[in-house]
Amino acid sequence: MFYNLVRIRDGGDVIELSEAATTTAGVVLISVVAIESGGAFMVRVVTGGVPTTPFQTSFFRAGHAHAGVLVTLGLVCLLLGEATDLTGFVRWLAQTGVLVAAILMPMGFFFSAAGAGRERPNRWVVLLPVGGVVLAAGVVALGLGLLTT
Repeated sequence: MFYNLVRIRDGGDVIELSEAATTTAGVVLISVVAIESGGAFMVRVVTGGVPTTPFQTSFFRAGHAHAGVLVTLGLVCLLLGEATDLTGFVRWLAQTGVLVAAILMPMGFFFSAAGAGRERPNRWVVLLPVGGVVLAAGVVALGLGLLTT
């Protein structure tokens, strides 16, 4: 594996990042622009610029919040996963499970509330529990990996 070293000012090594983790973190950080555009959409929703039902406003707000929080937590998990001895699928799950949930859960909120005048979620709401399972599996895998390394 190729590693990039992150160093502190005195030159000591803090953490070694695999090439995969470095690439994933870069892509995720660039994706924050999409979350920012969601924030601009939310400003239009809450100021009345986009007509929505109370249900839609709450689901759009929840989708935007989950995206931001889970991307932040996902980056932390990606870095912490580098400090484990996990391998294979379990390592992938530990490092990226939260990031996968950061896609699934906001999609569930946004897509299930889409459509003029919607008062109840549509079938896309199934992505919420699916994302929740992936989120839980990722953090449990990482937690166990950190505790057993």
